[in-house]
Amino acid sequence: VQLVESGGGSVQPGGSLRLSCTVSGYTLSSICMGWFRQAPGKEREGVALIYTGGGITYYAESVKGRFTISQDKAAENTVYLQMNSLKPEDTAMYYCAAQGGSWPSCLMAAYTYWGQGTQVTVS
Repeated sequence: VQLVESGGGSVQPGGSLRLSCTVSGYTLSSICMGWFRQAPGKEREGVALIYTGGGITYYAESVKGRFTISQDKAAENTVYLQMNSLKPEDTAMYYCAAQGGSWPSCLMAAYTYWGQGTQVTVS
């Protein structure tokens, strides 16, 4: 199983980025997918989660209304994180993760598969 993130970069406050997570070796049908981030000196936090079986989503309060997690309906093996109205406090390494299971276990799961991360810098 391999997860590859892309789309990170540097952006000014108020700007937008779209992160992509392409998964190989794992079927994204009815599993938990998530975007997590970790800033220097801080703990890793779950930013957005999606249960691909029904499109159920969860967002951390800090990103609610600004970020959107979605699954590519055509490709199905790609999950996106659309990030709008970015703030300096969104600066972090962003990781994609996958775990078998169903909702609501996605909220509490110990995610097994992780990507290498993509850096997002807002300044």
